[in-house]
Amino acid sequence: MKQGNKNSFKKRQFPAEIILWAVRWYLQFPISYRDLERMLSDRGVHVDHTTPFRWIQAYAPELDKRIRPHLRMTNGSWRVDETYARVNGNWMCLYRAVDAAGQTIDFLLSPRRDAAAA
Repeated sequence: MKQGNKNSFKKRQFPAEIILWAVRWYLQFPISYRDLERMLSDRGVHVDHTTPFRWIQAYAPELDKRIRPHLRMTNGSWRVDETYARVNGNWMCLYRAVDAAGQTIDFLLSPRRDAAAA
């Protein structure tokens, strides 16, 4: 999968755009191959569930290698920040996992205070 080169997609039955959609959806969301088959079918692309499996085996390592440098890196040091926020007129407890640079890593919005769950 060289930049600007479609040789990796040569001899494939489907266009590169469809293959990359399927691989991205699988990597981004917790879905099964059969769910992916249904999602593609809803968009007019009829494949067996083993086809996306083969695409993911072939293209996921290269995509991971290309995307990894663009992800925000953490230094392993983080803390939990707790505050209250008004959401739709109701007070909610907001927990945020914050790294050393102050960037939010993850968050939890809860109707009750529950530090153990955060």
